[in-house]
Amino acid sequence: MVDPLHAADTVAPRTILFLGGTGVISTAAAELAAGLGHRLTILNRGRSTRPVPEGVEVVAADVRDAASVRDVLGGREFDAVADFIAYTPDQAQASLDLFRGRTGQYVFISSASAYQKPPSRLPIRESTPLKNPFWQYSRDKIACEELLYRAYREEDFPLTVVRPSHTYDRTKIAMVGGWTDIHRMRSGLPVMVHGDGTSLWTLTHSRDFAKAFVGLLGRPQAVGESYTITSDEYLPWNQIYRLFARAAGTPEPDLVHVASETIAAHSPELGSNLLGDRSHSVIFDNTKIKSLVPDYTATIPFADGAREIVRWYDANPGLQVVDRSYMDLSDRLTGWARKGV
Repeated sequence: MVDPLHAADTVAPRTILFLGGTGVISTAAAELAAGLGHRLTILNRGRSTRPVPEGVEVVAADVRDAASVRDVLGGREFDAVADFIAYTPDQAQASLDLFRGRTGQYVFISSASAYQKPPSRLPIRESTPLKNPFWQYSRDKIACEELLYRAYREEDFPLTVVRPSHTYDRTKIAMVGGWTDIHRMRSGLPVMVHGDGTSLWTLTHSRDFAKAFVGLLGRPQAVGESYTITSDEYLPWNQIYRLFARAAGTPEPDLVHVASETIAAHSPELGSNLLGDRSHSVIFDNTKIKSLVPDYTATIPFADGAREIVRWYDANPGLQVVDRSYMDLSDRLTGWARKGV
């Protein structure tokens, strides 16, 4: 909730466009931007189940169809455009072509997974090299940044890059198996944890992320810069799983450690994310974003976040989907681990 003492009377209203706007990260940012009195427009295909804040304009168009975007936006210009849904260089190029000359700032949401993996030193800062040989998603984000920074250097395209790490809301379970791991905890079944469970991970609530992100919008001094936005809290994966277990009412989960490489060998889909991100310790230095948005502090500890997530799923039993393939994978790999295979 926006503090009324620091609301629209202290923030100059800006004209902002969100491409996307109803995802985990963007929904919280939209709520805060609207609460601060910014004139926010969301452009998407209108298929999300997340509600749009009152007073926010929604225009329906497929951002991949440039002609339809031009039709709905006409000649409108914006103080800031935030692109939450560009994942590949061709998509970034399309956004560049659409918004060249019609925004004072284009904010590209990249990913902290683009930082060097494994990291050669901690904490990770904006100066950390971008290199991820394990995960195509991260390499695509790096390629997007390179394309957009070239436009900034060569034609003064007003780029700002934001690199969030693992950002969640009440709908997103951080464990690899999602709800299936909660189900296994409550059923007394062994739960697979990648590696030895001691690598450090940073989880950021979307409401915390929004405070820093919205503070960047329309800020000319942010143009040409990149910013990491995360919580300052970092936890070992064993503790993250135990916090979920406590929230689910099973304070002593049966955690079984399985090498990330073993999981990857049996599930390439899971493996690219594990080897390219989660299996490495990540601690982030948020000094740069705090220098521009000095009020930014992440205040929601993950212990509270885990309780919020489990409460939401318990209130929505239709979403408690147990993945049978992940059940089988967990049974097989935890069984082998217990036997020392």
